[in-house]
Amino acid sequence: MSLLKDFSLSSITAGFVAVLVGYTSSAVIIFQAAAAAGASTAEVASWFFALGIGMAITTIGLSLRYQAPILTAWSTPGAALLVTSLPGVSMPEAVCAFMFSALLITLSGVTGWFERLMKYIPQSLAAAMLAGVLLQFGLSIFTSMQTELLLVCAMFAAYLIGKRLFPRYAILSVLLLGVLLEGLRGMLDFNGFEWQLTQPVLTLPVFSLTAIISIGIPLFIVTMASQNMPGIAVIRASGYQTPLSPLISWTGVATLLLAPLGAFALNLAAITAAICMSEEAHPDRDKRYTAALAAGFFYLLTGLMASSVAALMFAFPAELVLSLAGLALLATIGNSLAVAVKEESAREAALITFLITASGMTLFGVGSAFWGLVAGFIAWNISRR
Repeated sequence: MSLLKDFSLSSITAGFVAVLVGYTSSAVIIFQAAAAAGASTAEVASWFFALGIGMAITTIGLSLRYQAPILTAWSTPGAALLVTSLPGVSMPEAVCAFMFSALLITLSGVTGWFERLMKYIPQSLAAAMLAGVLLQFGLSIFTSMQTELLLVCAMFAAYLIGKRLFPRYAILSVLLLGVLLEGLRGMLDFNGFEWQLTQPVLTLPVFSLTAIISIGIPLFIVTMASQNMPGIAVIRASGYQTPLSPLISWTGVATLLLAPLGAFALNLAAITAAICMSEEAHPDRDKRYTAALAAGFFYLLTGLMASSVAALMFAFPAELVLSLAGLALLATIGNSLAVAVKEESAREAALITFLITASGMTLFGVGSAFWGLVAGFIAWNISRR
């Protein structure tokens, strides 16, 4: 009964927005990755089924266990890696690589080495990395005005008015207004849409040393550096002291079990998690876990009806989704920047972390969040000495 009391309309909205942003921003990469492996239409749907079920189970389970908004996601950089590395690899060999990567992630959590590493990262650098990761979403509010001036300006105005009059429901008002405007303009295309349950396809792994070296190990590195590290930074920057090793371990175990159905890599979410950890999700920090629970429920729906939900998600115009995400993350970006520059002694190192992360650079297949943290940590240590 107390669980139901902790829920609010704003937390349910935050969960929906998080899933909407996650799917519409990167689901197309999953399609490309599955196609690169020669997946059939049924196998592509199975990938989304496995990912949706895996994210639902880990998000709901971990959030209830730790009473904190723990949101998981698929590895978007990992999917991008698969687009270029899967051609020529059979589906059974690909599953073998997925399971090997999942095993390494599980061991990283069980041994605790990743959590010990993160304890050496100053909070200012973690906050700066988070701000750099989220910056593009904040900027997208205004870049979207170039193509959809009326829509984005109306959403922006609704946000400002909502923050003043009913702050808990500001994002909900923005979502409803955006959908209403696009519906009136006939920009929401639901032609041919129908609900249908997804039939998972089981693919047993076939051992391939080549696939393990060329896909499994890079997938592990990219997922840990570009996804789990920013995910942990979001958790810490939001003030939650949840033990990290079990979170890493369970995402690895879930991937290991669901890989034969198409779950290539599950990890801690960063951008979408920030939506569920913001003040807009719930004014009470201790009750924001309900936003993650709501997201887990929507994940479950997307998994059970993968192909139908994917079509539904893509019915929303890109400008609407980008603006909605940016507005939902404004407060988090501001808070992260405030924490990043609070300590004068670490301000320059935090700025380096922020700029490199925000640049979006990629080196050796690893994203800018990792390199920003590495450069900032080096600068921080040099300044201390």
